[in-house]
Amino acid sequence: MFANDTFDLKSLDDIFNQMVETIMSSKDDIFIISEQSRRSFEEMQKELETVRKQITTVILESDALEKSTQLAKQRLAKVSEAFNNYTEEQVRHAYETAHDFQTKLSIIRSEEKQLRDKRDDLERRLRALLDTIERADQIVNQVNVVLNYLTSDLKNVGLALEQAKVKQDFGIRIIAAQEEERKRLSREIHDGPAQMLANVLMRTDLIERTYREKGIDYALKEIADLKRIVRNALSEVRRIIYDLRPMALDDLGIVPTLKKYLSTVTEYNPEVEVHFQSKSVETRIPSNYEVSMFRLVQECVTNAMKHGKCKNIWVKLEWLKDAVNIVVKDDGQGFDPQTVKDHSFGIIGMRERIDILNGTMTLNSKINNGTAVVFKIPLTIE
Repeated sequence: MFANDTFDLKSLDDIFNQMVETIMSSKDDIFIISEQSRRSFEEMQKELETVRKQITTVILESDALEKSTQLAKQRLAKVSEAFNNYTEEQVRHAYETAHDFQTKLSIIRSEEKQLRDKRDDLERRLRALLDTIERADQIVNQVNVVLNYLTSDLKNVGLALEQAKVKQDFGIRIIAAQEEERKRLSREIHDGPAQMLANVLMRTDLIERTYREKGIDYALKEIADLKRIVRNALSEVRRIIYDLRPMALDDLGIVPTLKKYLSTVTEYNPEVEVHFQSKSVETRIPSNYEVSMFRLVQECVTNAMKHGKCKNIWVKLEWLKDAVNIVVKDDGQGFDPQTVKDHSFGIIGMRERIDILNGTMTLNSKINNGTAVVFKIPLTIE
């Protein structure tokens, strides 16, 4: 995936943000539905309460009408049994009264049935609304969980992928740097010690011929030149070995080794003045720590001379009780860290190295105002 140069992390971030926005919008819609359901539930509850009161009133009226109807029927039955004892008007009044009460009782009972049906329908709708509200609340809670996961655990997914891509590029560049280092060493050995040793062989042949032809004095002079060549070859071999790993680290420690290294830097670069300071008493620490500290200083000094075009470099070690602070500062042309950090193999390498030591690295630089790098390395070593 990362091998494809067209892979667009910004597009991934855009898609991720759109997905979060869509979920947020859906959450809002669900919330609106829930609130509308709650309002409908409250209104329906009020309506149900009204209907229940109406049912109570109708039942009381129905009971009263039923008693009146029974009395009217009893009156009608009595009149009917003694029909001849009552006038026609009294008979008709008894019949109409009984009929009116019966009609009102039928109407009130019909009204009661309608109210009961309405009550039952309202209760069913209330249960359905309550179920909708509970489901909506549950969905909102689930959406909140998803949003929290997306916006907290996955909000930096683009950054994480970008860092993974940087680490992959870093690994590839390490391999390339190793191959380049092998080429450089091969070239240095070929152009330096190998050529000098070849010259030694030629000079030994020359010494033998000089001794035979010109005598011991001329031969001794050639031997003196040969010793100079061998001494230069030995110095060149030691320089190459020192670049690979300063042997003084194991014997003397980080402070003397840095002093020697910075002295060599000044010797080979007379236009740059290097200032070194070690505060408090040096503590001998495991070899891997000392090597890492040396490489961090070496990388900073190399960058200052190569890219910073500085005149002064300050290197300071501050030994604390449980940590050591390393400060490398220069008065060079500086740079914009935001522009350089993603493309600087040296800076990435230093951050990787300091992470292995569980330390911290702070880089401050401004254009035309120099660069300062501060490393803090804990010395609580298990």
